[in-house]
Order: sequence, then structure tokens, then C-alpha cells
Amino acid sequence: MPDSNTPETISELLGSVQVFSSAVRYGLEEKLLRETARGRLTFSGLKLLKLVAFTDANTIGDVAAFLGVSNTAASKAVDKLVRRRLLRRAEGHADRRASELSLTGEGRRLLSAYEAARDEKLNEIFSACAPEQLCGAVATLDRLSANIVDHTANPQELCFQCGMYFRENCRLRDLVRRTCFYQKHKVHKVVESAVEGVGRPDIHCQPPAR
Repeated sequence: MPDSNTPETISELLGSVQVFSSAVRYGLEEKLLRETARGRLTFSGLKLLKLVAFTDANTIGDVAAFLGVSNTAASKAVDKLVRRRLLRRAEGHADRRASELSLTGEGRRLLSAYEAARDEKLNEIFSACAPEQLCGAVATLDRLSANIVDHTANPQELCFQCGMYFRENCRLRDLVRRTCFYQKHKVHKVVESAVEGVGRPDIHCQPPAR
């Protein structure tokens, strides 16, 4: 074996990661969303429902930052889900410029249906992998990601490296000086969930020591 990794080997890894990411997004998440939402929800709308379900981020600015869009686009996205009766939007009590966002019963049911279908499919896909294999892959990718992101770290910037997959044990949060959006907005669990008994395996990969 060569003493050091070649550019070709590194490119192969990056290509593999990109293919995996695309497969998860378009071959799994988007497909399951079409099956469970039946056209009522886009992927951006799904992210918005998860934002409201798992955090106390209520302002249009929070929504805009999370979706990576302008405040105007964020307001339109919220209004669209309100019209489809998946989201409620009320004027804030403490600050009238803020909106108090909450899921409707239908919004909770739709999100729970998607989460249940996704978890069932993921359990099927990864059933052949031992927990230690997955944790080993997590550790390797986290270490490489921390090395990449650390070069452009700015404490004032939001991280968002995990997208809509909040992680209690996050190596980037430990090593990279950026603000964690989820911790900033106090992550909580959806109370009314239909995924009990179907959800993720009880596996917790501890981040590698510094």
C-alpha cells in the first residue's frame, strides 16, 4: 500500500460521499416524501415542519436562516403551509414582529408518517451493517469534516452542517467555533409522534476524543 493517499484516492472518496448524499436525498428522502405527502409538501416544506417541531425558532429570520432563503421567501413558505393547514402562524405575544409557529394536527400526522416510513426504510437498508461499522464511519467522516470546516470557522456564523439531522454528539460542535442553530433554539421532541416502536435503533456513537 502507498505511504500516503493520492489525489485519485481522495477524489474517489469525495465522489463516493457525494453519490451517497445524492442517493439519500433523491433516492430516499424525496421518494418517501412523495409517497407519504402525496404532493402536499415539498422538501423545503418538510424542513420547515421539522424546524417548528424540534425547536423554538419562531421568527421569519429563523426560518430564512434555516432554509437558506430571504425573509420574503421564508414568509411565503410559512404562508403556503398555513394555507394547506399544516402550520399555524400567530402574532408573538412578547414581540409582535415575531410569529409563533406551531404544527396543526394534520401537520404532525404528515411529519410522523414521513418519519416512520423513513426510519423503516433506513432500518432495512442498514440492517446488514454492524453498529460498530456505522460508528466507525461516523468517526472518520466527522474527523474529516472538522478539518475542512475549521479553516473557515467564524463564531458568528450558524453551522447547519447537519442540515435537518440534529445530533446530540457532534464533533463539529466540539471542535469548530460556530454557533449551533439547534442548541441556540433549544431542541425538543415532537410530543405527538406516530413513530414510537418504529424509530431509530438505540445506537449512540460517541465523538472521538480531541
